[in-house]
Amino acid sequence: MKNNGEMDAVEIPIDGTLDLHGFRPADIGDLVEAYLHECRSREILRGRIIHGKGIGTLRETVHATLRKLSFVKGFRLGDESSGSWGATLFELQPQDK
Repeated sequence: MKNNGEMDAVEIPIDGTLDLHGFRPADIGDLVEAYLHECRSREILRGRIIHGKGIGTLRETVHATLRKLSFVKGFRLGDESSGSWGATLFELQPQDK
């Protein structure tokens, strides 16, 4: 944390898997949107967002963000091998070249 109360920037690997544990719920919408834009620019068109199972608040924030982005081709909850309902799988449309 910086002296003025601001948080330092966190380096997030852009590899198609975004784990939201450790991030403030208020930052999730912007974080997911920025992450997906970066994935798309790197031609990572399928991936997973780990939001945890909990009571579903983060999951709904993630899904609301995915619904509003025109380049999201589709999304669904994970299966048993990809995090079950604690993760959302996404697919993005490629950028026009």
